[in-house]
Amino acid sequence: MKILGIIPSRYASTRFPGKPLAMINGKTMIQRVYEQAGKCESLTHLVVATDHDAIYNHVVGFGGDVVMTSQEAGSGTERCFEALNHLKKNQSLQYDVVINIQGDEPFISPTQIYAVTTLFTLPEVKIGTLIKKISTENELNDPNIVKVVRNVSKEALYFSRAAIPHRREKVAPAEHFEFYKHIGVYGYRSETLKKLIALPVSNLEKAESLEQLRWLENGFKIQTAETEMDITSIDTYEDLIKYTKT
Repeated sequence: MKILGIIPSRYASTRFPGKPLAMINGKTMIQRVYEQAGKCESLTHLVVATDHDAIYNHVVGFGGDVVMTSQEAGSGTERCFEALNHLKKNQSLQYDVVINIQGDEPFISPTQIYAVTTLFTLPEVKIGTLIKKISTENELNDPNIVKVVRNVSKEALYFSRAAIPHRREKVAPAEHFEFYKHIGVYGYRSETLKKLIALPVSNLEKAESLEQLRWLENGFKIQTAETEMDITSIDTYEDLIKYTKT
């Protein structure tokens, strides 16, 4: 099975323009993501998908593989599909599975990427993602942290910014129920990715501003793998300062 790792990397972030090129202790964010992902031995190939010349040239400069995608791509999923098609058309490269690795997670562990790739050893799995158990009230009640509930087969039932399931009695998460948060690493079979990007924006997606709800609402199943490690996302300049040595 050939597995393509793609790191979507957009320059024009509203909260942090040029974020992929921000320096973290001597290396750019995108280089750190690329190097961490490159340690995952289950990936057949790894590529950055960007819409900006500066990011493209920088990746080439540190020896990474990169493809240019359009500025019209509305999501990382769409950018992944563009990159997959680019490699197929221009380099005659075909892959069975695509792993979407977030470009703003410079400390991602290769074992977390590996956990998602292993889901596809089962032929019935079409989409996979990563989750982690929640242990604090702050995480549970933070709308910026996406929660997920799943069935007995460990498939996602629903994702929400709210605390789900609702607790009728206010007790600590670990005392009553195992709550999970979503870690944004996705995997898709290539033929499934083609179907996903053709779907129109759904009502649930609009309500929660979560792309994966579009897939669930259209009947796709999302298999989950559990990790015990967090992933640090850098969304703002303030986040960058916290993780950069002075």
